[in-house]
Amino acid sequence: MKILVADDHTIVREGIKQIVASMSQVTIVEEASTGFEVIEKVNAKHYDVVLLDISMPGKSGLDVLKEIKTYKPKLPVLILSIHSEDQYAKRVLKAGAAGFIPKHSAPEELKKAILKAFSGGRYVSNHLAEKLATELSLDNNQPLHETLSDREFQVLQKIASGKPLKDIADELFISIKTVSTYRTRILEKLHLNNNAELIKYALENELID
Repeated sequence: MKILVADDHTIVREGIKQIVASMSQVTIVEEASTGFEVIEKVNAKHYDVVLLDISMPGKSGLDVLKEIKTYKPKLPVLILSIHSEDQYAKRVLKAGAAGFIPKHSAPEELKKAILKAFSGGRYVSNHLAEKLATELSLDNNQPLHETLSDREFQVLQKIASGKPLKDIADELFISIKTVSTYRTRILEKLHLNNNAELIKYALENELID
C-alpha cells in the first residue's frame, strides 16, 4: 500500500507516519503539508489511500476532498480531524470520504480504518454509526445547520469563532462581499438575527471547539 499523509502540523504528521509505517501492508508513506501540495501529489503519483486533515492551510481538507473526487473518484480518502464527529463526519462522508477519524483515536483504530478504506469500504466509529441510525429513524428532524452548504458551514464556524469578515475572506480566498452574502444566507436558514445569536446557536449545537 502507498499512503499519503496530509497534515500541516509537522509533529502530528510525523506521528501519523510512524503509525502507518508500522503496518506490514504499507510499503510507501509520503507526506504533504498544504491542500495545494496534496492536489499536486495526487495528480502526479498513485496512492492507495490518502489521510487528509480537514483543517489544511491554503485549501481546506473538505475542498481538497471534493477536488480529488472529481478526477480520482475511486481513490479512498480518510479524513482526520481534531473536531468532533458531530461537526464534520456527515459532511465529509456525503462528499465521498472513505471515513472520518478523530485525531484522539487509538492507533489501532486508524490502522483498521486504513485497511477498511483500502478494501473499498467506509469506516465510521460505533458512536457515529449509532448517531446516523438514530437520525435516520427520526426522518426529517434534522438540525437547521444541516441545511447549510459546506461553504456556508465553514463561514458559520469562522464567524462563531470570532474571526472578522476580512480574515475569513482571506482564509477562504473569497471577497468580503461574498462572506457577507454567506453570512446573510446563514442567518436566514438558521432563523437568526445577528452574530450574537449565531454564536449562541453554534455553542449550543457544539459546532465550534
